[in-house]
Amino acid sequence: MGKVRVKWGKLTDDDVTAVNGKREQLVGKIQERYGLAKDAAEKQVDEFIQSYSPDDAAKAAKPS
Repeated sequence: MGKVRVKWGKLTDDDVTAVNGKREQLVGKIQERYGLAKDAAEKQVDEFIQSYSPDDAAKAAKPS
């Protein structure tokens, strides 16, 4: 949740919780909060996802 909030500060904790890891819902929330077209929001989300290596994703998936 923290990295998403850092990237898209206009998203609330409730927004991020509601997205629950679903790409399309994240795209929708970004469109809603930032007034972006769907393709622009999708591009941002795709770049965000690609910015993390598989190692980062594995670390994030492990419980603390």
